[in-house]
Amino acid sequence: MSASILELRDVEAGYGPFRALFGVSLAVGAGEAVALVGANGAGKTTLARVASGLLAPSAGSVHIDGSEADQGSLPAWRFVRAGVMHAPEGRSVFATLSVEDNLALSFQRAFGRSGLADGLDRAYELFPRLGERRGQVAGTLSGGEQRMLSLARVLVESPRLLIADELSLGLAPMVVDQVFETLSQIRATGTALLIVEQQVGHALELCDRAAVLEHGLISWQGPTNEAGAALESRLFESRAPH
Repeated sequence: MSASILELRDVEAGYGPFRALFGVSLAVGAGEAVALVGANGAGKTTLARVASGLLAPSAGSVHIDGSEADQGSLPAWRFVRAGVMHAPEGRSVFATLSVEDNLALSFQRAFGRSGLADGLDRAYELFPRLGERRGQVAGTLSGGEQRMLSLARVLVESPRLLIADELSLGLAPMVVDQVFETLSQIRATGTALLIVEQQVGHALELCDRAAVLEHGLISWQGPTNEAGAALESRLFESRAPH
């Protein structure tokens, strides 16, 4: 594997007394796409939050470009500065602002006023539907359109690594197809991906490797062309009488 942009080593994490991750190790190399799959409640979102600096691990370490990130004092914006960006589950838009105002808030911060027009053009190129609705209040968009808007705010900045959490959640199949086609285009430009998904089909098609998270533990890692058999065997085991 190429040199890792992001590596989790023996990470444990949780919320108060509740532990969600137990000694998880996972790496994403430059330009690589990794699918993290597992059932609801397995700890996938917790792992995504640790990987993007939003949640400090209680044990273990997180490394960016080989250097350990002291998350006790390292704010999430430093992960962003290193090129690690997080598209969280849900829609994450300013509901009372227009589509274009939502985008402008992000792009002015990232590119300044001089780069705003180019950023907007790129967003509408990635998601033409947003261009058609640029003046519409974001809160009145469909769920799929709001998901596109939240993604556009991140993807236009061309992150080195995008952590995408449950992109398909609540979306119609046609919209999911469009979102994953956009991710494929972004990957082709060199962005590495960590795709966190409960619905595995699209993720396995897009990614090189997969990791299965069960009850806060990674139970299997390997190439995606072997993931189907691994997932099937675990599903069979979970249904078997004890």
